[in-house]
Amino acid sequence: METVPDLVGQLGRERIMTDAESVPLIHYIDSHTGGEPTRVILSGGPDLGVGSVAEQLERLRKQDWFRRSVMLEPRGWDAMVGAVLCQSQDPDCAAGVVFINNAGYLKMCGHGAIGVAVTLHRMGRIGLGKHWLETSVGKVQIELQTPNRVAIENVVSYRSHRQITVQVDGIGDVVGDIAWGGNWFFLVQQSPVELAIHQLEPLRDAAARIRAALEKHQITGANGGEIDHIEFFGPSPTGADSRNYVYCPGGQYDRSPCGTGTSAKVACLAADGKLQPGQVWVQESIIGSRFDATYRLDGDAIIPIVTGEAFVCAQGTLIRDLTDPFRDGISVQIGG
Repeated sequence: METVPDLVGQLGRERIMTDAESVPLIHYIDSHTGGEPTRVILSGGPDLGVGSVAEQLERLRKQDWFRRSVMLEPRGWDAMVGAVLCQSQDPDCAAGVVFINNAGYLKMCGHGAIGVAVTLHRMGRIGLGKHWLETSVGKVQIELQTPNRVAIENVVSYRSHRQITVQVDGIGDVVGDIAWGGNWFFLVQQSPVELAIHQLEPLRDAAARIRAALEKHQITGANGGEIDHIEFFGPSPTGADSRNYVYCPGGQYDRSPCGTGTSAKVACLAADGKLQPGQVWVQESIIGSRFDATYRLDGDAIIPIVTGEAFVCAQGTLIRDLTDPFRDGISVQIGG
């Protein structure tokens, strides 16, 4: 198996020199899961201390310059999702991971967990078989079936509200379910726009309008949870059970079928009696990539299992020169 150096052990020790002062190097490995990028940050970030990943996430949030510098242009781009490797307080976990993107901090990321698993394997950190990751919303089991194919056993997923109608400017009444799959989703069974790659801008506009309407009418997930993902569904042209379009925080679309969104969909199907435990649901993304999804029951709780493929596509070093006026990224307001 081809491996790369364990760069995590070099945290904070490697520097380059400029005329001004020493500059930390930020080491990363990039992969994509069904077309959706994951940048695994190996070293060079702030010291997050010890404790749960949720606690480490909050420490990272207070040093938001780091997220901006690795996710935003000129070092990143709007569709980039990051996975900052950190220490897990659970000895059973292969790693802890904080998920970030261009807009902020993600509670869980399904495609990202698949990308992390493939990356850890390429580094020689894990072998084939079952392992655990600690995320900010709990432990997630990953099963590396091949060097590129991974099944993730996600957090407990559920539907909090069924068939909610929201009045959306420029569209009218839109009906959808509110469900949790590691993030909060508003799931629209009948997409208001054709689910085709040439319709990306109308899809983005419709999803942004729906999200704005949810905020305007103070429609949330359980316990006031912000619904920050919008998911449209329709028939697949290639024989999958469904095609989707997922609008993510920050205004980009998910190139993959979205692991947490697929989990939310499975929870809705299970609640409606349309999918039985162990039965496979094939979810296709707007670009045609696929996840296989099923679930098991833990008492009455729905535990989705999402399987997809990821491929390492780059590794390198980011330089955050303190004399660079754009060292913390270029912040651009995403249109609504």
